[in-house]
Amino acid sequence: MIEPFLGTWKLVSSENFEDYMRELGVDFAARNVAGLVKPTVNISLNGEKINIRTESSFQNTEISFKLGEQFDETTADIRQVKSIVTLEGGSMIQVQKWLGKETTIKRKIVEGKMVVECTMNNVVCTRTYEKA
Repeated sequence: MIEPFLGTWKLVSSENFEDYMRELGVDFAARNVAGLVKPTVNISLNGEKINIRTESSFQNTEISFKLGEQFDETTADIRQVKSIVTLEGGSMIQVQKWLGKETTIKRKIVEGKMVVECTMNNVVCTRTYEKA
């Protein structure tokens, strides 16, 4: 069920984001800037396609996809990845793969908030969003 995710979300807390970006290979300057911004995420549905638009003073990104179908994505830190998003147990799970590497972005709704867990290797970042 994608419905609980639909809407506009504002970042309210972030834990371990810098370490996660370092693990991704994001350079120092970009990590510093990205760590300061409070993005807004808009998740919408257009037929079978889910649209996730992330807006911030640093950069805007947008992805559009069908659940379970791989797609090409250019990330905010300019990685060219193959992504696939699935719904499992009430969580929206996105796996990005590039150059033999992999990261997982797990979105779930907890007490009306969207909790996003980003994992690469043994580094886990948790970002919490509230409905805007």
